[in-house]
Amino acid sequence: MSFRIEELQSAYLRYKTFMSRNPRGHHERFIFPFFAGSYFSYRKVDVLRVVVIANSISSNPKYVDVGCGYGDFLFQIRQFIPNAIGIEQDGSIFYIFHKPKPAFIYSSYEDWYNLGPFDLSFIGWMQPGVDFRESVSGITKCVITTFDAGGQCGIMGGCEYEEFGFQKLAWWRTPSWIDVNYELMNSFYTSPLKSDEKKMNFLAGLRSAHNFWYVYTKPEIADRVRECLRDWVMKEKEEGIHFKQRFGFESVLDECGFHYMETLESLSSRGNQLWQVEFD
Repeated sequence: MSFRIEELQSAYLRYKTFMSRNPRGHHERFIFPFFAGSYFSYRKVDVLRVVVIANSISSNPKYVDVGCGYGDFLFQIRQFIPNAIGIEQDGSIFYIFHKPKPAFIYSSYEDWYNLGPFDLSFIGWMQPGVDFRESVSGITKCVITTFDAGGQCGIMGGCEYEEFGFQKLAWWRTPSWIDVNYELMNSFYTSPLKSDEKKMNFLAGLRSAHNFWYVYTKPEIADRVRECLRDWVMKEKEEGIHFKQRFGFESVLDECGFHYMETLESLSSRGNQLWQVEFD
């Protein structure tokens, strides 16, 4: 993401002040995602789904996270795909705050092309007004992208990849980090609201939970990837993988009312459950 240095420094001071007050565990991920999390909320089931898709394409998949930031999601992927790499064009974010830059995160898009082609390209964020879909499409077999209903991509046509020769196989819905942020701020950090149960319930009803994960593949591998994902989703439910494999910060999502398979009454019947995979 592109911010001025002054903006980053000011935000970092607020982040340090927040952390000095010993906040509740993992709240910083959703209140200061730039420094402590990601701009999309996820559970371990999301990581496992992405890994299953990558492994359905190749036994030794080549994986790239485009626009990976500090690598929050990428670090989780690398537990399963050790050779996964990331691209973060704004490499200054590491040096401004004296964060070590991992060797597997590159800051040049030339490296991206030189290291490709890839089996799977993950795009968790695309800067509004920036459109690199055509470039990604030329060097990958599968694209998994997350975007929010507010028009995060900011480009004509949104974040779709069909025009570049891909098929959309499946999608699922997760909470927007903004919704989680609002829930936390209203529940724990805005004093007048804490004792106003009626207003709290009203605000909770405004949740849009509108982050979407879309899976696109080249037509020649579509059937294989679809079936592998179907099998995994069935296994995920039958074996209770969500309850057996969790990240510690998932407790915050539960605390805010964004449970695994939470039904969102305000939405249509199709896709109205969080983390429910829908196949196209």
